[in-house]
Amino acid sequence: MNSEPREITGATLADALDELGFPGAALATALNGAFVPRIDRGATLLKEGDRLEVLAPMQGG
Repeated sequence: MNSEPREITGATLADALDELGFPGAALATALNGAFVPRIDRGATLLKEGDRLEVLAPMQGG
């Protein structure tokens, strides 16, 4: 992960998050640099060459 290209088989952003191990996690997502609200993830279709960014909160200091 962390900027490494990954092959995703899911059709939607929600599918991709499940595939990457983020089901139901509290996180922020962006597709090709544009923020995607949680409510829109299931309807956001992915296509070849898309760039997905996932930001998850981390504890620590």
